[in-house]
Amino acid sequence: MTYVTANLHGCYTKFMELLRQIKFKDRDVMYILGDIVDYGDEPMELVCDLSMRYNVFTIAGEHDFRAARMLSGFQKMLSSGNTSPDAKYIAEMQAWMQDGGKSTLDGYRALDAEMKEGALDYLSDMGLYEEISVGGKKYVLVHAGLGDLAEGGEGECAPEKFFNAPVDPTSRPMQGKTVIIGHIPTSEIAGAEDNCIYRGDGVIAVDCGAGRGGRIGCIRLEDGAEFYA
Repeated sequence: MTYVTANLHGCYTKFMELLRQIKFKDRDVMYILGDIVDYGDEPMELVCDLSMRYNVFTIAGEHDFRAARMLSGFQKMLSSGNTSPDAKYIAEMQAWMQDGGKSTLDGYRALDAEMKEGALDYLSDMGLYEEISVGGKKYVLVHAGLGDLAEGGEGECAPEKFFNAPVDPTSRPMQGKTVIIGHIPTSEIAGAEDNCIYRGDGVIAVDCGAGRGGRIGCIRLEDGAEFYA
């Protein structure tokens, strides 16, 4: 079976409950549409767990992208013994802390050296999109936006283009394909039920607000069944 979820935001305990609920097996596949870190209490527990799962594929969200950059800079600062980073880095770090990054940095600092390296590699190696077919239907999986995919491109544009122009959940951005997104809490979509998966004409939105007191939403593509944790 094929499952899609998004925006776990450090909710490791909720994620484990979701896996138990769907009875996730080795022959199943799951796609996570970005933002696995920040806000929640257990972002590094989640990163370390996901990095060991061969049948779970994570697409980068802007929080993952920023965390990889900030943690890489933090690690380089420690390795070099530089205790006076430049003002730009300090400002970026402060902004990240105010936008949910504190739990991610705290969790990273608690890891041993080998686990830190593995966590950084995992966050840095995430892809920006996936295109899959399930049951004869075609899906494009992204965190927020399509980059140049909507114009028939190969998705080779800058990562920020996938983050800065989110898909309109009420639109039909691609003909013949359903776009599945995270990023936009379904509570903010007109006509959507709070913290529930939203199904539009050409878009399915699965960010159900787990990182902000909501819940994890997950859809099974073979039959459209919805699950929540």
